[in-house]
Amino acid sequence: MTTTLRSLVLSGGGRYADPWHPFAKTSARLADVLWSLGHRVEVTDFIPDRVADLSGFDLIVVNAAAGPGEAAAAQEAAREGLRAALDRGVAVLAVHTGVCTLLRLPEWEAVTGAAWVPGRSGHPKLGPTHVQTHRDAHPIVTGMGSFDLIDERYAGLRLAPGLVPLVSHRHNGRQYPLVWAREEGRSRVVADTLGHGVESYESAGHRRLLSRAVGWLTGAS
Repeated sequence: MTTTLRSLVLSGGGRYADPWHPFAKTSARLADVLWSLGHRVEVTDFIPDRVADLSGFDLIVVNAAAGPGEAAAAQEAAREGLRAALDRGVAVLAVHTGVCTLLRLPEWEAVTGAAWVPGRSGHPKLGPTHVQTHRDAHPIVTGMGSFDLIDERYAGLRLAPGLVPLVSHRHNGRQYPLVWAREEGRSRVVADTLGHGVESYESAGHRRLLSRAVGWLTGAS
């Protein structure tokens, strides 16, 4: 009997929105990718409550801003919920700004392997770009060609040692990773710093990358 995978998209809204990212629209695009793969999908902007209890979900997708910070009790509940989910091996897909924050939890950097550093991290202007796929780096990108899209490309993040980029870009003469995969305890994690706006999901290359990433995360491919 085939089990339907359950995915939760944590989407920026309310206190977890910001002026720069159309989270509702990009979360809908991410949900479309998951639905196309046969997942049962929930999209929510009640982020602290959901993170406090992630039981029943096979995959969580983080696509939200940091928010203002939570009261101590809510913060601790979220930390415990995340820890429990990682301990049982929940799959994690962190997208764009979600790579660098989840409810300002300090342990999130250890999960995704990246953090935004004020004064050092940044990005060139949103626009058309060509990104390089490292097709021998990981099963997610095996045989995949490089692709074009319209997006915002992060540079200068603080990165965990030994990260192997699956997709990268060049900016001011330097190469920066955009997408990578890692394991945190029993959990598989993909960090995809692309996905600023809906334009990113118009790219067939990016959609294919996301589909393959989800397949690896959930053991479906």
